[in-house]
Amino acid sequence: MVHEQNLINVITDALPGLNKSEGKVASAILADPDRATRSSIAALAALAEVSEPSVNRFCKRFNATGFPDFKLRLAKSLVSGVRFMNRNVNPDDEVGSYTPKIFDSTINHLTMARDKISHARINQVVDKLIQARRIYFFGLGASGSVARDAEHKFFRFNIPVSFHDDVLMQRMLASTGGTGDVFFCISHTGRTKEIVEVAELARSCGSTVIGLTVPDSPLAAVCTLTLEVDVAENTDEYMPMTSRLVHLVVLDVLATGVTLRRGPDFLPHLEKIKESLKPTRFANKLTAES
Repeated sequence: MVHEQNLINVITDALPGLNKSEGKVASAILADPDRATRSSIAALAALAEVSEPSVNRFCKRFNATGFPDFKLRLAKSLVSGVRFMNRNVNPDDEVGSYTPKIFDSTINHLTMARDKISHARINQVVDKLIQARRIYFFGLGASGSVARDAEHKFFRFNIPVSFHDDVLMQRMLASTGGTGDVFFCISHTGRTKEIVEVAELARSCGSTVIGLTVPDSPLAAVCTLTLEVDVAENTDEYMPMTSRLVHLVVLDVLATGVTLRRGPDFLPHLEKIKESLKPTRFANKLTAES
């Protein structure tokens, strides 16, 4: 069965190539799709600050016969149960369809992130992390779980490390930081007001602020250094999936960089940590039999 593409996704993808009036209509629709489905053509034109013929031409650009047909297709996009899950999944996909779609999407975005990420910037961030007096990993929502994972990796490096996903605690810690402290702020969109404000506060107190976010975001603008990872995932509408996994891999890269910089003399320390876990595990049958 051939599925009609979700109209919201189609408009989002087309946005960079639209002319000025089309861009205004698209922005008005994407800002509040529900409102657009309830609007008259005159109301949408006024909202977008364009003429009614401009709205009509916009609708026909997206293969609608007119504004009523466009609104019907937009309404279908909104009621799709997968709107808040993943843009690659269709409402009637079965497990044999949506499982490879999720894997393929993730692999594709990881490959693109790998090819685009700046090795020079990775090296700069590793420098800051190794020299840090203390490292704080901050994240909110889905990025909070990424920050927690970062703490789990970096506590091993003999540097005081902590993760925090509570805004009030983040603000208090940022206000008491200073030279030698590194605040690592994680945000896929880079538009979460609280995390941007915390980054500004930490920077104003003399701390180094590193951002893991998209290019040209409000968070990127206030950081000392930014690891820019542009993952095409609209988390304003969909559940965070690929972006979170890409961020986890970037943190793996940084942890590996820190380990290699420490050199072979640091390996016994890591081995000691691994050895401490042995009493908590049942014996591996394959190892015991060999």
